[in-house]
Amino acid sequence: MCTYLNDDNRSNTDHNRLLFRSWRRGTQESDLLLGAFADSCLSGLDGNQLLRFEALLDCSDPDLFEWILGGGVPPAEHDHDVLHLLRAYWAVRTIQ
Repeated sequence: MCTYLNDDNRSNTDHNRLLFRSWRRGTQESDLLLGAFADSCLSGLDGNQLLRFEALLDCSDPDLFEWILGGGVPPAEHDHDVLHLLRAYWAVRTIQ
């Protein structure tokens, strides 16, 4: 029997999948960097932003650390609003 997902269920499934991926990166540092952001901000992202966040999850941990915390310049395809939100999220927390 097939289960058909409406937009709300699909959205919830996508949200849960991204949340899971954010907290299961492989290292505690990466889990904290992306998982804490996802816990706090994922529900506020629109569909296109969720796609951009998912694309960031496909990047390597060293690259993400450099782009988010180290001030490194990401390639153009990853230099977008979601990366800027991640930077701002962690900039506030590292100052406190």
